[in-house]
Amino acid sequence: MAEAGTPPEGSVADAPPDNWVDRFAPPALRPFLRLSRADRPIGTWLLLIPCWWGLLLAMLAGGDPRPGDLWIAAGCALGAFLMRGAGCTWNDVTDRRIDAAVARTRSRPIPSGQVTVRGALLWMGAQALVAFAILLTFHPLAVLLGIASLGLVGVYPFAKRFTWWPQVFLGLAFNWGALLAWAAHAGTLSPAPVALYAAGIAWTLYYDTIYALQDVEDDALIGVKSTARLFGARARGWLRGFLALTVILLAVALVLALPPGLNPLAAVLALAGPWAMGWHMAWQMRNLREEDPASALRAFRSNRDAGLIPAAALGAGLIVAAALPA
Repeated sequence: MAEAGTPPEGSVADAPPDNWVDRFAPPALRPFLRLSRADRPIGTWLLLIPCWWGLLLAMLAGGDPRPGDLWIAAGCALGAFLMRGAGCTWNDVTDRRIDAAVARTRSRPIPSGQVTVRGALLWMGAQALVAFAILLTFHPLAVLLGIASLGLVGVYPFAKRFTWWPQVFLGLAFNWGALLAWAAHAGTLSPAPVALYAAGIAWTLYYDTIYALQDVEDDALIGVKSTARLFGARARGWLRGFLALTVILLAVALVLALPPGLNPLAAVLALAGPWAMGWHMAWQMRNLREEDPASALRAFRSNRDAGLIPAAALGAGLIVAAALPA
């Protein structure tokens, strides 16, 4: 047993201290759960939140919330956990040599020798199969969208090798759930979920550029590209631009989706979400010190709360719309 204050054997360097995997998971499962980033749940939240945006906005747009929407919300949560795990496993397989050369990532399960490549691929397949079983319970259009997303998941780990904008590929993959969850409820697509998807991509450019600030020096040494390296000293200005674009596109999605007869209070509550999210992101910017990796990590992780703000506003709008029809 590790002494007090000593990280457990095999723990990953950038995992939160005292995370549940290191404390409670069976020792034999810990390397695989670490491979899935289960010890760092922020990624699951960032994959799930656009799904909830899409579902809630579809419910508000159609004015027809149904009991089955509870399963869509829960299924998206389970699917986000599993597909984030499968995606991270694939990322670690493809990046195992890069990870071994970076101080922050060399403690990950594959470069540290906790898991073999073959074991990682089997683990990835198991997670993806369970996620696919959940997907099959959704509307057929959502199933097709879910299958289509696999191409984006497969390409993303290689993006940092051929483009300075790998965060765009992450955004394309991580926000696909906005389209999928809308389709799971509505059975169709329209301009509103497309605008919502674009807002999520802008948000990903914002938070993942912040995340990449931690690795600028190591990435430069090994030749890995990122928006953080591309922007350099201009990063703060670009981040402000991504912040503004996120808020504007979220508002556009809401304006496109809200039905004409919606109760005015419900509309105001829903539209307050992008505005409040923007203020939260501005607060992050005020506290961000680009040269400090710990500051960048704190700002990155706080985007869970930023993304939940529009979800809460949409939920409040739904409640008011149901209680006070126009």
